[in-house]
Amino acid sequence: MSAALVLDGHPDARSLTAALTRRYAEAHGDARVLALRDLVFDPILRFGYRERMTLEPDLVEAREALHAARTIVVTTPLWWGSVPALLKGFFDRALLPQQEYRYTSSGLPEGLLTAPHGRLMLLADTPWFLTPFTGLPAQTHVARGTMRFCGIRDVRTTRMLGVKDASPARVEAWLDRAARLGAADGARDAKSTAPQASPVPVTA
Repeated sequence: MSAALVLDGHPDARSLTAALTRRYAEAHGDARVLALRDLVFDPILRFGYRERMTLEPDLVEAREALHAARTIVVTTPLWWGSVPALLKGFFDRALLPQQEYRYTSSGLPEGLLTAPHGRLMLLADTPWFLTPFTGLPAQTHVARGTMRFCGIRDVRTTRMLGVKDASPARVEAWLDRAARLGAADGARDAKSTAPQASPVPVTA
């Protein structure tokens, strides 16, 4: 299993979201990209939580990767104040009670994913100067309401705003930033997974 799992939540492989995902993963060095558009699964939770749906093989494999990763990254555009239906459907189907989260006897939620680090890369056409008025509810939804809720303790958000009117130079700067983040996360993950040297015995 790879040290980092990168979830590409955009339905279009030609999107800037997909390009940022690739740039991050290449720079990380030990990252697996899971493009949700390539998975075969029903994104609709057809019975709510009243009845469990059978997991498709792609979801079984994805959930195994979620539990094995040390860093989980979500890249997504902001659409209508939220995320694409594809990504929301993945969350609905792949994050299950008693497996990715549970409620304690006191009624408090407890996340069951063990990745200590997470990252959200959020793209939006909304320019930065409008965000005090519009907000970025998708950031709260994904970073706090989903990733932290499921146990990822340290979730950091990188926002690329004003995508619709961004110049080629600005887009390239965002791609370079994704590469820097990937390289930094890769160095951290490599250090944390490196075998520890045996302690040197102390003699008199």
